[in-house]
Amino acid sequence: MMRTSHFRSLLAGAALATLASPAFALDGADLMTKLNATYATSGVSVGYSNVAVDGSTVTLEGTELKATGTDTPIKLGTVTMEGVEEDGDGGYTIETIGFEDVNVTEAESTVSAKDLALNGVVVPGKIVPGTLESLLMYESASAGPISVTAKGKEVFSLSGMETNITRMDNDAGLEFDAKLSDLKADLTSVEDPKAKDTLNKLGIQTLEGEVSMAGNWELASGKLAVDEYAFDFKDIGRLNLQLAFSGYTLDFIKNMQEALKAAEANPNKEEANAAMGMAMMGLVQQLTFNNATISFEDASITKKLLDYAGSEQGVTGDQMAQSLKGLVPIMIAQLNMPDLQNQISAAVNTYLDDPKSIKISAEPKEPVPFPMIMGAAMGAPQTIPQVLGVTVTANE
Repeated sequence: MMRTSHFRSLLAGAALATLASPAFALDGADLMTKLNATYATSGVSVGYSNVAVDGSTVTLEGTELKATGTDTPIKLGTVTMEGVEEDGDGGYTIETIGFEDVNVTEAESTVSAKDLALNGVVVPGKIVPGTLESLLMYESASAGPISVTAKGKEVFSLSGMETNITRMDNDAGLEFDAKLSDLKADLTSVEDPKAKDTLNKLGIQTLEGEVSMAGNWELASGKLAVDEYAFDFKDIGRLNLQLAFSGYTLDFIKNMQEALKAAEANPNKEEANAAMGMAMMGLVQQLTFNNATISFEDASITKKLLDYAGSEQGVTGDQMAQSLKGLVPIMIAQLNMPDLQNQISAAVNTYLDDPKSIKISAEPKEPVPFPMIMGAAMGAPQTIPQVLGVTVTANE
């Protein structure tokens, strides 16, 4: 009797589990609908031939990524989402989205990339315009080794790249950083005779270094600040760009995407391009310039360039530097910007005497609307340095 009762209990439990399991199973179609609704904010759509769910893993087959304004989608093949969970608000969290390794050969060149992934992905259940809940968020994106070969010889590689995104307090915006590590480029394969000869005389056979970027974006003001965008190469130097402007809001992005869609839908490409140009001119007027800086820290390339340029003229590198000191004031005199001309001349002289660093900055006292910059450029270009607060310095 007890055995029969126990058996019935097992049957009841199995039946209950069978009836209940669909309620807890992930809905792959719903996930993709919400993912595409979020991606649409960025002007991107994801297409696929099949979606399969196995526990907390969702697999897409025949996946394609299409961006607004492009005719040809990017084929991604099989995409695997692991650690997928519903968040209780109709949205989803995904631990990792993994992509197939890339190995594409065209003519005599092959591009390969491994370990492509997005981590900590959040898909909102409901789009809330003007907030981060209208964007597909992720904590990091990464890739393993990337390589380019030509005629069987590796001409470019990097050990990996990584991007990190962090939400600001109260979802006021985002902070981001990215790095391309151990970048290497083989320049011995350059085919142009003149360029090859120049590189040989400069003693540059390879480029080795890294590219890094960091910044933040404020949601309300649309202020996008790139605090670092640096190219740092061994025995060359470090070139860094810093830039900040406001007005790059979600509404701005939406209007830009709509202009792209309208141009894409117009069969008359000449008319579409003209309309696009007008739309972009209007959009640019919504932006405000905050500041910008471009700087270069020398790592021996300047002396090599002076020596090379001097050898072409039959003089030494030091003599070439002295010649440039005399030429620069003459070359920039036509700018008709006395204050800036003096700064440039002084900075160039200082740098050529002892190449360490040189920097051009634009730091206006107050942010400058882009229409004001455009007006100055067309009506009184000589006032641009004053409008933007331009300064040029060296070895500081």
